Amino acid sequence: MIYALDTDHMSLLERGGAESDILRERLRSVAPDDVANTIISYEEQTRGWLARIAQVSDPVRQIILYTELKRQLQNYSRVALIDFDDDAAQEFLRLQKAKVRIGTMDLKIAAICLANNMTLLTRNQSDFGKVPHLSVEDWSRE
Repeated sequence: MIYALDTDHMSLLERGGAESDILRERLRSVAPDDVANTIISYEEQTRGWLARIAQVSDPVRQIILYTELKRQLQNYSRVALIDFDDDAAQEFLRLQKAKVRIGTMDLKIAAICLANNMTLLTRNQSDFGKVPHLSVEDWSRE
């Protein structure tokens, strides 16, 4: 089984704390090659960091934000990054046609997971639970 980290689980890992510790422990129980990210999560987090950088004019504060942006890139480089490819795009269109009502980026993440037979690790069970046949687990809680 391949597990895809949703954006929120990546954010947890970056912030640290109790939920992050639980998640890290669970991730240690699977082979590193069985954990992946999606290009959509990478896009979401990158857009967030770029927006924060754009709002700050103080170069000293920007240094901190650029350091965080670089750390995020390094974190994503440690595991496989799964594309939004033709299969995922077709799955995305099928989910749209089926009128699955969740945000576009979440729908793309779900489509990638379905197209690649992956289990999505997320705390966002309420939205992703609306996607038929999507395997969803929350590894931030015991």
